[in-house]
Amino acid sequence: MRRIRYHSYGGPEVLTLEEAPVPVPEAGQVLIRAEAIGANFVDTQLRRGMAQAELYSRPLPRSLTGDVVGTVEAVGPNADPVLIGQRIATASEDAFCDLVLADAQHLVPVPDRLDAGTASALPMAAPVALGVLRAGRLTRGETVLVHSAAGTIGHLAVQLAKILGAGRVIATAGTAAKLDFARAHGADTGVNYTDEDWPEQIRAAAPGGVDVVLDAVGGEILHRSLDVLAPYGRLVTYGAASGELGSIPVTSLFALRSVTGFSLLAAHAADAERTARELAELTEYVTQGLLRTAVHARLPLTESSEVHRLLESRAPLGRVLVAP
Repeated sequence: MRRIRYHSYGGPEVLTLEEAPVPVPEAGQVLIRAEAIGANFVDTQLRRGMAQAELYSRPLPRSLTGDVVGTVEAVGPNADPVLIGQRIATASEDAFCDLVLADAQHLVPVPDRLDAGTASALPMAAPVALGVLRAGRLTRGETVLVHSAAGTIGHLAVQLAKILGAGRVIATAGTAAKLDFARAHGADTGVNYTDEDWPEQIRAAAPGGVDVVLDAVGGEILHRSLDVLAPYGRLVTYGAASGELGSIPVTSLFALRSVTGFSLLAAHAADAERTARELAELTEYVTQGLLRTAVHARLPLTESSEVHRLLESRAPLGRVLVAP
């Protein structure tokens, strides 16, 4: 089978297409023939060996993560043979392959009629989008600010905020096209965060302040977002796409503000039953057509370097898919 790995840090050109033996599922595992793979922006940072890569430390050579949609071809010992032939989705740390091993207990059933892009959001992107809103304790009628609102997770968070009853959703992005995209997915207001006065624009849109901020950019965006929070406002940080992990001065929280972090892995470890319930909730939203994933591009596995160039350009509106 074919797979993508990199043996040294660097630009997209370090991604290498390799031939590898077909993996054999072990106890509790299944073997999936991939139909589509949702690419993750974080892999562009890990590939370059950026600072936050230490949070995901792995030895070289390294594989690429992703959300795999496909069909179960084989099962290992202790896995239910009924799974063979079923269409499923799962998150994988070795996703860019024709055939992918996965734990049977982490499979998400996918209806045949569901498009691959939306199916690819079920293992990771949609649960993160819902998780950060729940971590922010969003209540009906509140104002939500979603940074990177045109991204894989951001455009889902915009939709989910509306589904959960947000009174106003303010979206930030770096281009007019991205802001139009965010509005098309439910945002009430769009603000370009490349404008120096973007916090003033947000305060004009929400004079009483923002109740919940969702941020995966970090750095200056995170720090300046604290200033737009309403009294008792909550900021949820769940990434650092800027490459700056940074720190938050305690004094910036004295104005009745709070900051919390979110990780899907941590949420699952803390309360697996809750994450299972939320996945069922999300599956219901997508089957009802309330939540949809936009696919910006679909490229073949052989063009994985181009996939990373596209992700690094910050141009995608929604998700980038890889087709083995």
